[in-house]
Amino acid sequence: MTTVGDLLVDYDGCLAVPTPAPSVPRTGRLLSGRLPAAGLALGSVAAVEGAANRLCEAVGLEPRPVTLQPERVAASFSGDRMLRVGGAPVAGFAELSGFFRTGDGWVRTHANYPHHRARLLAALGLPDDADREALERNLAARPSEEIETLATEAGAIAVRVRDENEWRESAPGRAAYDAPLIDVRRRQDAAVVPEGRDVPTADRPLAGVRVLDLTRVIAGPVATRTLALLGAEVLRLDPAHLPEIAAQHYDTGHGKRTARLDLRDPAGLVTFEQLLDEADVLVCGYRPGSLPERLGLEASARRPGLIRAQVSAWPLHGPWAHRRGFDSIVQATSGIALIEGDEHRPGALPAQVLDHASGYLLAAAVVDAFTTRLRRGPGCDVAVSLAGTASWLLASPHRQDGPPPAELPSPGTTTTTHGRVTTARPALSGYPDYPAPAREWGTDEARWA
Repeated sequence: MTTVGDLLVDYDGCLAVPTPAPSVPRTGRLLSGRLPAAGLALGSVAAVEGAANRLCEAVGLEPRPVTLQPERVAASFSGDRMLRVGGAPVAGFAELSGFFRTGDGWVRTHANYPHHRARLLAALGLPDDADREALERNLAARPSEEIETLATEAGAIAVRVRDENEWRESAPGRAAYDAPLIDVRRRQDAAVVPEGRDVPTADRPLAGVRVLDLTRVIAGPVATRTLALLGAEVLRLDPAHLPEIAAQHYDTGHGKRTARLDLRDPAGLVTFEQLLDEADVLVCGYRPGSLPERLGLEASARRPGLIRAQVSAWPLHGPWAHRRGFDSIVQATSGIALIEGDEHRPGALPAQVLDHASGYLLAAAVVDAFTTRLRRGPGCDVAVSLAGTASWLLASPHRQDGPPPAELPSPGTTTTTHGRVTTARPALSGYPDYPAPAREWGTDEARWA
């Protein structure tokens, strides 16, 4: 196994910025909280900017100046709340998602997707049409540990709210703290240099690079949205039986083509393998053991030099590797929710910072892996986890007592409108907009453009 040091990059150094400092712009109330969410956001975007410049230097292009703009970064990290469809805001969480009192504390549930809602209700013995009040009554009569166990066994998502010390001392917590911020493993397979592709420029250093995107929700799509911003051709593939939340895709689908493909079908698998034969990067956001993940592990045999990138809720080599999870769930179980809450109820970071920061860190690692491949030839595996990013945030000394309430940046210079959809502009300040707005989910052909 190699470390991030083998890529000559100190990603922790990108994030370890005092708040405020002369070289770091002041953020005021943007992403304000007890934990340094603003520093994590700025640092993760700076990591992408640095990686893009290292790639420019590797191909003989002039690096771009890096200027962090807190308003743009905060707007991008708060993309779900900046989003407008037909002029109207979009609800971030479904009725059965959120914090609930239990017989001995609190749990946090995630039921935004219909199949997760159905599993949660089934695990608790509730009917399919149960509302929030029914769920509240059910959970209030149960201990938190029982709820977490029932949900896990049913493939639903509900976790016990823990404090940071309990989490740090637990087996999954230790795995999160012990894992590198970005896990990098270099392979020995020789790269295949693509021919006849677009020529990179300082604005598009990834031009000619093909990225297969097998990610959902936020973190993975943010990573691939960033790769598209840097010039890569990104093709997102989704199973037809698991539709994406439309508003979520409007916020993270910029610059990509998006197709539906059933990998369980022999014809779909053949199409996937054909696409993989011409891909340079495979980004996967499915849990270990899933079909897409298994195909990803086998991919380098078909595509020497392939860069394989993985984003997950929990560290891939920890005891919770196979569990489902989301940003809000990691915040709840890692202690962040209690830190950001008050004496009455748990709270949350001012945005889904773990998702977005992990996405930018993964994008930076992919760009650096591609730079390394250009120089040395081997393929590379890179991975991040939301719990690992949370561990950095919890370990940071830059906490605030009694922080001011967080404020959203004003629209205008931080947002862009295409048709009926308004979204945040890119977090990278050198780009006024994405190369294209999000296309309707799953409406493209599963082929390279």
